[in-house]
Amino acid sequence: MDPSDFAAAVTVGPGRTELRRFSAPPPSPDAGLLRVECTGVCGSDWGYYQNLHATRGDLILGHETVGRVVALGALAALKWGVREGDLVALEEYLPCGHCEHCRGGEFRLCDATDWRLGGLRYGATGLRTAPGLWGGFSAYQHLHLNTVFHRVPAGVQPRHAALALPLANGVEWAYLHGGAGPGQCVVIQGPGQQGLACVVAAREAGAAKIIVSGLSTPTDERRLRLARELGAHHTVDIGRQDLLETVADLTGGAMADLVIDCASGGPASVTSAVQLARKRGRVVLAGQKRQRVPAFDSDLIIARFLTVTGMRGHSYQSVELALQLIAANRHGVQAMSSHTYGLHETDRALRSLVGEGDEGMVHMTIDPHRLDGAPALGATGA
Repeated sequence: MDPSDFAAAVTVGPGRTELRRFSAPPPSPDAGLLRVECTGVCGSDWGYYQNLHATRGDLILGHETVGRVVALGALAALKWGVREGDLVALEEYLPCGHCEHCRGGEFRLCDATDWRLGGLRYGATGLRTAPGLWGGFSAYQHLHLNTVFHRVPAGVQPRHAALALPLANGVEWAYLHGGAGPGQCVVIQGPGQQGLACVVAAREAGAAKIIVSGLSTPTDERRLRLARELGAHHTVDIGRQDLLETVADLTGGAMADLVIDCASGGPASVTSAVQLARKRGRVVLAGQKRQRVPAFDSDLIIARFLTVTGMRGHSYQSVELALQLIAANRHGVQAMSSHTYGLHETDRALRSLVGEGDEGMVHMTIDPHRLDGAPALGATGA
């Protein structure tokens, strides 16, 4: 495909996508260009699809991007350490590199890449911010000087490499910060991409008992089956089983060493997460509720001597560890890659996140070069 004439899926309003033609920006010493091979569809993309247009205008979504470097300026080449032709996975963050968070290795907390503060971030920056090609739902993507790269191990297919960021979240939440380890009991609330990634990380860390909870829906039933294939020892359908009683039975009343709340529904899972933890246990809150938790019993945290941590995103280390797991297909992790769509099917893929499209998805990817059956350029969304 010619970088002087290529397509991208543009969000033009809440829940509305349009295919448009673009040309790559002229070469620059401090930038580069990526030929996108595929981009993962993240659960957060649905919120972006509904809400970001109001503040950022038309934009190209997609931040779990895997592609080949096709151009890089002299300054960029010195900073990045990559070469043209390299297959790389990008992080969504575009950190400043010099603040206290960046210098401390926690660049995900850098204000310069916080979209809530108007910062730059792949998949969350509008077309009006030059050069506009900030998202992976496009045949080509701009490479900013502050891009964070990871080389994809030899032999790994791009659609599997696109699992790197969600799997890295699991590594970060369950292992690096959650402290899952041999002999421990880990409870994971929510069997979505992040919850399943936590299963893989907890199993890799040697947890003795991994329990995953989900809802009484066809989607969660399939995901709970996959959770068992990936290494969960027990799954709980909270529509049919009492979660607290089940965990108490499975642990002889001891409860969990680590509870990870990945659920994206209401605040009830925050309350249950604290109740599920044993004395001196750890609770990781990672699923955003977008509402306050009513009548929260903070005294239970004190009584049980709990450590409760809010968790956000991933570190460089966790992405590298995730790529190693993917390359070796540890615990069959590549099975999480379930669906691939063409660029013209971006709206359908995004709606599948919330049950308005296809069923059975776990981790979806958009292949921007798969255009068979694509309609003429124009509105393809609702």
